[in-house]
Amino acid sequence: MSLLLFILLELVLRFSSISGSVSSSNELKPRKLAGGDPLCPLDFDKLREMVKKSSSGLEFLDVPTECHSFLDSIRIVRSEYLRSTGFFTIPPNASEACWHSFQILVNEYLTVFDVRSNCDVQTGWISDSCINISTRAEFEALIPESELQEVKRSCNQSLGGSSACEPCVASLSSIQEAYFRGPEIGNVSDCAAYPFMYAAAFVNQFGPTDFGTAKCLFSLNLTLAVKNINKHDVVVRGIVTGCILGFLGAVPVVWFLWRWHKRRRKKKEALAKIATRSALRLGLIGESTTLVKFTIEELKEAARNFSRENLIGLGGYGNVYRGVLADGSEVALKRFKNCSASGDADFKHEVEVIASVRHVNLVALRGYCTATVPLEGHQRIIVCDLMHNGSLHDHLFGSGTEKLSWPIRRKIALGTAHGLAYLHNGAQPAIIHRDVKASNILLDETFEPKLADFGLAKFTPDGLSHLSTRVAGTLGYVAPEYALYGQLTERSDVYSFGVVLLELLSGKKAVIAVDNGKASLLTDWAWSLVREGRALDVIEEGMPELGPPELMEKYVLVSVLSAHPLLHARPTMEQIAMLFETDLAMVPSIPDFPLSILTKADDIERSVTCTGSGSTLSSINQQPFYFTSSHSVLDHEEDEEISLVNGVLKDLL
Repeated sequence: MSLLLFILLELVLRFSSISGSVSSSNELKPRKLAGGDPLCPLDFDKLREMVKKSSSGLEFLDVPTECHSFLDSIRIVRSEYLRSTGFFTIPPNASEACWHSFQILVNEYLTVFDVRSNCDVQTGWISDSCINISTRAEFEALIPESELQEVKRSCNQSLGGSSACEPCVASLSSIQEAYFRGPEIGNVSDCAAYPFMYAAAFVNQFGPTDFGTAKCLFSLNLTLAVKNINKHDVVVRGIVTGCILGFLGAVPVVWFLWRWHKRRRKKKEALAKIATRSALRLGLIGESTTLVKFTIEELKEAARNFSRENLIGLGGYGNVYRGVLADGSEVALKRFKNCSASGDADFKHEVEVIASVRHVNLVALRGYCTATVPLEGHQRIIVCDLMHNGSLHDHLFGSGTEKLSWPIRRKIALGTAHGLAYLHNGAQPAIIHRDVKASNILLDETFEPKLADFGLAKFTPDGLSHLSTRVAGTLGYVAPEYALYGQLTERSDVYSFGVVLLELLSGKKAVIAVDNGKASLLTDWAWSLVREGRALDVIEEGMPELGPPELMEKYVLVSVLSAHPLLHARPTMEQIAMLFETDLAMVPSIPDFPLSILTKADDIERSVTCTGSGSTLSSINQQPFYFTSSHSVLDHEEDEEISLVNGVLKDLL
């Protein structure tokens, strides 16, 4: 009889321990624990619930493994305590009580295992602080905000899978290595676990007791137990499923046919509504932009029927006309060549995306037009603000123009760098210009530069993509890895910018025709001067109002580095803008033995594929590359220059 009473009492105690877990509050109060000591503030019931929900439970493997598991499980409870109170450590006088409470939990599964003696852990391990860090505020004051943001970015998600866990652990390990190099995991202090306890408490949205968080941050591998389905549930589900199948089988075939015809009719109606809404949306392009859809009649009137008197530029993709709208504002109209109506939807979408990219150094789109005109074919036209100072190409190479002063050249260089940096890093998605050149840098009344034609190079004749079997670009500006192999990154724009900057500083064109009938690149000429220590000889003679020699030399070196044939040697546009924004003569180092575009193809290919060269957006079949003119201004010398470079490339390949 006494044995029966003892068994009943044991069952009651077990049941009460399962159902008696206490939820944490903002201020954790001392609780009466199983050991009879009210001083321990750690809630081991949360750990007890995790173990009970697990299908694996606690099974003895070996002493080292069990010690690691027990200490990691204590860190989970301490992380919960940190989450509730903001303290990493408990009061020192509570250490003994908390070890006693944890020992009771362990003995529920391993009756003869003593944690402190077997794991050689001192009593103060659970309460001693690490490098005098004991609160959340002290931890966050120690770690730079940028590193905390990286932890939030990588750890605030479900950490059950390895793809999510690995970057989180990497960022926390980096903090641990840099700031918590105190005693390692052992019997004295718990420094190494501080970043992980912090992330589980305040960064991860699921908290320390989430099974995925516990596995990732504390190496505690618990899996949720799958509830068994009893026979009664199986029978009920089988009956319900059988009834449903029987009912469906009893429905007449005619009813199915009727439903099929009804659905087909509704689908057609829905598609018609979607098409109507899409047409309306594209016709009034977005409330998020100020774009206007002009009629072809409005633009013909603005540009005097696209007369030759209004023609201000020719390009590979289309011609540019000056126009005056009905409200009196002056605009530039770019009229694309060889278009078809089949690509209008994509064209309108791209125009909307480009119009949403706003920056002081980017030309703003005002509107567009798509129309089919008898005898003239399908028309696609974009409308932009007219830049009264023309293009940089006009001022550098136009006849009868005054030479630009150093302050204006510096302003143009800095503004262009800011515009490209915004396209690469500020726009969403990022945009690679692909055709940076002097004629695509327009100047307003104050000589503020504005990049034109960004994002529009893909609208080539016959709808060919810019990343096609024929590389798009302009003579002398195309990066070697893009010209020869079609491999395109943001640093392809950096190369083109470097060439434009050399033109701006020297007043010379990107490709120079020499007396022996061969082509010479401006980049090669500039490199030869820099290697000889004559960087200032690159500056154009007769430039009015020169700048400080050390500052001009810095601009020359940045231009040479930007136009380096090795892709990974070039800086980013953000780095270039930062160099330009300071008057300090910070001179970047240029790698030895720079390659030319006229070097061996094998050397350039090794440069493209080397580690750290940047991600490649596209790859095309390797084939000889021939330049085609896409200048947006009239230039009668360019055909001769194209023939010279094409001849060199034929000999090379």
